[in-house]
Amino acid sequence: MDVCAMRVRTQVSRVMRQSMSGAELRVWVRIRGRRLDGWKFRRQHPIGPYYVDFYCPAARLVIEVDGPSHWLDSVGAYDERRQAWLTAMGYRVLRIPVDEIDRDVHNVIEWIEAALEDQERRGLVKEPLRRPAGDTSP
Repeated sequence: MDVCAMRVRTQVSRVMRQSMSGAELRVWVRIRGRRLDGWKFRRQHPIGPYYVDFYCPAARLVIEVDGPSHWLDSVGAYDERRQAWLTAMGYRVLRIPVDEIDRDVHNVIEWIEAALEDQERRGLVKEPLRRPAGDTSP
């Protein structure tokens, strides 16, 4: 991918991060900053030709929040193609309905934690926390 295309993808990601839905924001505040047992997540992250709502690189876990627009046939078909591509590339995709986030966000976080534990059992491990520059402690 050339530098210009990479810059465009970065800009698109930034715009998407600034326009997150309320449900996405409720999930993000609970998973950001390694709050789930040290697992690091990114939001509105590009993977291949797609953008995903949340992504944990160490666990190869993609989380998609599905709102009412995803129920449209055209969007549903796009979601299926994206999920098939991501799965074929070795990513695990966890689809979460927005109404479940609205009903019980704590239960949703438990689903995510269970998916992370499953990925860890498959041999994927958290990235260690980075030490501050100059820190030589063990």
